[in-house]
Amino acid sequence: MTTTEAPLLRVRNLRKHYTSPKRWLQPAKPAIQAVDGVSFSVARGETLSLVGESGCGKTTTAKSVMRLVEPTSGSVELEGQELLSLSPEDMRQRRRDLQIIFQDPYASLNPRLTAGDIVAEPMRNFGNFGGSAAAERRERVQWLFSRVGLRPEAAKKYPHEFSGGQRQRLGIARALALNPKLIVCDEPVSALDVSVQAQVVNLLMDLQAEFGIAYLFVAHDLAVVRHISHRVAVMYLGHIVEIADRDTLFSKPLHPYTEILLSAVPVPNPRTPARRLLLQGDPPSPANPPSGCRFHTRCPMAQAVCKEKVPELSERASSSQGGHWVACHFR
Repeated sequence: MTTTEAPLLRVRNLRKHYTSPKRWLQPAKPAIQAVDGVSFSVARGETLSLVGESGCGKTTTAKSVMRLVEPTSGSVELEGQELLSLSPEDMRQRRRDLQIIFQDPYASLNPRLTAGDIVAEPMRNFGNFGGSAAAERRERVQWLFSRVGLRPEAAKKYPHEFSGGQRQRLGIARALALNPKLIVCDEPVSALDVSVQAQVVNLLMDLQAEFGIAYLFVAHDLAVVRHISHRVAVMYLGHIVEIADRDTLFSKPLHPYTEILLSAVPVPNPRTPARRLLLQGDPPSPANPPSGCRFHTRCPMAQAVCKEKVPELSERASSSQGGHWVACHFR
């Protein structure tokens, strides 16, 4: 991936705060700062992965990019066009280029539609694909089934007749129906068996190489992230604390949280001693985040400045894949 051309997706200072309605005679509750000032970009044909422990804001960031939840503030540009200022109808038309694969391969499929109708639904919603007739739409559905590893005759089946891996392939086929430029993958393999995970991840990589699709990939499994990613962004409590290309991040992490996160990855060779770094305590509440660096309450390197000043996400080293960015006072 090179950074000489303009990125496909550019996110700047994205925030999503959830507020509770004030009840009579009760004090107002503080807003939950699920995402608070996140910035990143995704190049054409690139996979950027968002990683971090549960509750750090990965999925909220992904859904805010697509406006499945409305961001509180910030900027989301797709091919230079600001998405947050679009009307609902204009945003609906822009979704041709912006699709999503959900985490649960069963709950995301309509149980009352056949598999063929599920994949054809985006084409019907946006008009016949390429101005084609219904027969040509059915032909494209059969081609999509074959491309994701499903039998074309399976188009007559209902979602409950497929296995978990097959249902996720069905979700991938639906996401591909309109030839999108960016697909948000919200933990697309976490609900699948390990052997099926490898098949689906390899399928996503093959489709990316064939069609030049960019992925915003949300995941917990760092082995999967290492296999599929070009760059990785590490999130903690609504902030991005480190961004780097895959090889650099896994071999030379700079942020203390990233180091601890990577040390938790199991070592496949039992004879290799594991260097496990323990993370003390629980994450603070996003409704009442710590002052200064949000990680300072659990960081082994924390000093007085960490409690007072928020570290800026700044570039420590440059590369053809976008450089190594870290938010830490001492790295």
